[in-house]
Amino acid sequence: MNPANFRTLDLNLLRVFDEVMTERSLTRAAHKLSLTQPAVSNALRRFREAMSDELIKRSGQEMAPTPRALALWPTVREALRQLQGAMTPSSFVPAEAKMTFVLAMADATAAELIPGLIEVMDRDAPGVSIRVMPLTTRDPRRLLDAEAADLAIGYFPAALADLAARTQAGEVVAFAHQRLYSGDYVCVMRHDHPLARGPLTLNRFCAARHMLVSFSGRSFGFIDEALALLGRQRRVVLTVNQFFTAGRVVASSNLLTVLPRHFVNVTGFADQLVLRELPFPVPTFHVDALWHHRMHRVSAQEWLRETISTRLNSAVDA
Repeated sequence: MNPANFRTLDLNLLRVFDEVMTERSLTRAAHKLSLTQPAVSNALRRFREAMSDELIKRSGQEMAPTPRALALWPTVREALRQLQGAMTPSSFVPAEAKMTFVLAMADATAAELIPGLIEVMDRDAPGVSIRVMPLTTRDPRRLLDAEAADLAIGYFPAALADLAARTQAGEVVAFAHQRLYSGDYVCVMRHDHPLARGPLTLNRFCAARHMLVSFSGRSFGFIDEALALLGRQRRVVLTVNQFFTAGRVVASSNLLTVLPRHFVNVTGFADQLVLRELPFPVPTFHVDALWHHRMHRVSAQEWLRETISTRLNSAVDA
């Protein structure tokens, strides 16, 4: 773009470009912008002419960006964010706020966190809403970078190890995190399961039929990794993507599963389950909040993170 084009550029075209890049769909972008699809198409055409590049081409049902568009988008998105921040009051007032936070987490984490968070919102921030989306990965950085969620809460060992390594190497990292709580995993079964009595040995554990909780749908989890280090394996006959589902199934079947110890107490049917210590070492898991640095000093986000941390600490102290 030459300087003359930039001086006459309609900055609204940047918002259209950002939404089309985000949604990869003219229809969805038009809905988000409260515009008609022809209006979005016209704005995108004008921006293409100003940039002297096709920017985004139709590919089947989706819109495919050109290399120029992919290179330009992060700069446009950050510029729009800074402009919005400069024009938006920096002080977040919970009692007056009307907004929605999007949190990505597993159902076990939500069961631990959400009740206390709703209590605070009812009392201090009645205009604030929460939308919980399922966590389908152990590395939610793409999710956060795309602004599909404000905060991801879960067990992210590989992602945090990578961030630590990059920090030690002197690289600038785009994400921040906070340790919320730690816990351990236990083997769970129904009360009258044959393995509910007597020693739960490694041989008996491996010979049983198992259910795996897998957010990604993979049929090989961290328990299988721990067993592989011992030269052993188990038979997984069912894979589900929710801890609550796993608890319900084992309460009425001969399957074993592995669940976070703290989660069993919030299921509502803990009296139907037996917890046994695993017959092999498994590392303690840590639940962390992870967010993008662009959200780090946003007052609403600071309030959310502080509220979550305070409620969890209060629950632990109680």
